[in-house]
Amino acid sequence: MDKQAVHDDMERARATFRSLLELAGDADLRRKSNGTRWNNRQLLFHMLLGFLIMRALLTLVRLFDRLPTGVGRAFARLLNAATKPFDAVNYAGAWLGGTTLGRRQMAALCDRVIAKLHRRLDRETDTELARGMHYPTRWDPFFQDFMTLADLYRFPVQHFDFHRRQLTLDRRDRPLAGTDSDVTGG
Repeated sequence: MDKQAVHDDMERARATFRSLLELAGDADLRRKSNGTRWNNRQLLFHMLLGFLIMRALLTLVRLFDRLPTGVGRAFARLLNAATKPFDAVNYAGAWLGGTTLGRRQMAALCDRVIAKLHRRLDRETDTELARGMHYPTRWDPFFQDFMTLADLYRFPVQHFDFHRRQLTLDRRDRPLAGTDSDVTGG
């Protein structure tokens, strides 16, 4: 695994997230996104959620990697069977977070969680990065049947980039990739 490439991708996502929040007008954030039930602000929170859930995902791998493979497969099947409730919670969580958190709060949260992921990735050994488990493939298009920690560290940026294309922010308000400036507004 090229750790520096993962660090670079996370930093690009962080800078893009901050720029999107800064450059979008209030009307842009309230506008419906393309292909989801969320508005742009709620979708931005959902994009951030991909990073926020990493702590739990990494913990699950460390747990299930130590168990017999059949236990992990059964757990993934159980989670796949619970896709409808997961989708409802996923929708409600992004709706709530995107509705209640202000721009500064979302930007600060993004900065904190990505900084923690950088530190955690730096501590991972090659042996730890090779640990893995079975995942519910119906929960997200980027979940594979079996994923290692190395795969998981790539997940939040894949998720972010996918949903970035669903934002319907005004074209003239779209930032240049990799820009970083102070986020204002609330």
